[in-house]
Amino acid sequence: MAALAKWSTFYQIVGTAAASLMGLQFVVLTLIAERPSTRVAEASAAFATPTTVHFGSALLLSAVLCVPWPNLIFAAAVWGVVGFCGVAYALMVIRRMLRQTAYQTEFEDWLFYAILPLLAYATLAVSGYVVRFHMTASLFAAGGSALLLLFIAIHNAWDAVTYHVFVLKGETRRDGD
Repeated sequence: MAALAKWSTFYQIVGTAAASLMGLQFVVLTLIAERPSTRVAEASAAFATPTTVHFGSALLLSAVLCVPWPNLIFAAAVWGVVGFCGVAYALMVIRRMLRQTAYQTEFEDWLFYAILPLLAYATLAVSGYVVRFHMTASLFAAGGSALLLLFIAIHNAWDAVTYHVFVLKGETRRDGD
């Protein structure tokens, strides 16, 4: 499909970045996970797991949109399903954020763990549907969603690492004194 061929370099970059950073996140979490407290484990489903899901979604979208589809409608159907599933997952994360008691959420948490992912996945779902009517806009919306998910995941991975290093390690040092 000629319309997707123009996007191949973009999706190669996004997919490679998502896969690499997802692997790096696993390494970092393994290194800092000496003995997670019960409180940290409770918040993991609301804050750590979504980061991996967003990296995985960006990687999946990149792979799907590099497939030589016979027609753009097939690719749009797949990215629309990914968007729909992402909206459902984002709503589940919001519920988990509200239920966890290990961490007091701030506006930045709501922005990067709830609002922006919901926006990215909803845009993806809608763009998969309207591709028949607005092909160019839909391709840009899908690309923007993939890039937004990558940046959300980068932010959240950094947020988790700094929280573990500066907050939890600091508490452990003070408790050990």
